[in-house]
This record gives sequence, structure tokens and C-alpha cells, in this order.
Amino acid sequence: MMNLVPVERITEKIYLIRNRKVMIDRDLAGLYAVENSQLKRAVRRNIERFPEDFMFVLSKEEFENLRCQIDTSSWGGTRYMPMVFTEQGVAMLSSVLKSKLAIQVNIQIIRAFTKLREMLSSYDELKTKIEAMEAKYDDQFQVVFNAIKSLIETEERKTIKNRKSVFNPINILLYGA
Repeated sequence: MMNLVPVERITEKIYLIRNRKVMIDRDLAGLYAVENSQLKRAVRRNIERFPEDFMFVLSKEEFENLRCQIDTSSWGGTRYMPMVFTEQGVAMLSSVLKSKLAIQVNIQIIRAFTKLREMLSSYDELKTKIEAMEAKYDDQFQVVFNAIKSLIETEERKTIKNRKSVFNPINILLYGA
């Protein structure tokens, strides 16, 4: 099967809303090559297939934040708040849209979600390794800083001791004979 939509193009359309990775109805309609109204109509006819953890409608505040996030000034007079779909909701869409293209595009979208999850997992592993290295080197640097501090204190004591041994009337007054 040929790649209908590059995975990179799909991952650019995945957003984090309510701590969930989601795709917007209008972006999905574009990928499926259907009108957004057709996609929404199919979802409404089969709403029992889309519980809250599969699909939800954005609040006005979320919609405004999304518009700012993707730098869109207007969505052409949107009358209804967008529907957004989690990975499970996207998987359910292919059964609702019932076309070969929808099934093929769905496969690509699921691959994009999987790739994104793998990238986030790699990021978490890398972050953990860096934090461990920082802790290790913090301990090592603390040892080095303590050694330097000890050397400085030793040098200061030597300097004071040497000042005492030099014949100087001030030293005699300060430190005694």
C-alpha cells in the first residue's frame, strides 16, 4: 500500500488538549477527503460509538486557545465548536465513514499516533538519563569544590603562619613575639 499521507504531516495535526493527544474534525475531514459537515453528520448518527474518551467538543475557551496555538485568525465563521478525536476515536471513524480511503488514511493516522508515542517515550528515557548524569556530576563537582575549598583554607592558614614568622613590628603587636 502506498503512503497516502506522510506521517509527518499527520503528526503536525495532533494537538494536546485536556492532557490528551487529539485531532480536530476539520483536519481529519481534509485527510479523509470529505466535507467536515459530512464527517460530523456521520459521527452524530453514530454517537454511541464515540464516548467522551474517544471524542469531545471543545469549549469556547479551548477553541480560542487552539486558534492562538495554530495561529489562525478565523475559521471562516465556525458556527459550532470543533469536535476533537483521540486515537481511539480516530480508529472508530473508519467504521463510521465506511470508505476504502478512510480505512487507508486511518492506518496512516494510527501509525502517526504510534510514532508520536514512541518519540515521547524516547524523550522521557533521554530526560531520565540526563537527570541521572546531572545528579552524578553534581556529586562529583561537590567533591571537587570541597577539595578546592580545603586547599584555599590550607593556603590561607599557611599565609597567616608565614606572616607571623616575618619580623614585622605589626606582627609582634598582633600575634605577640
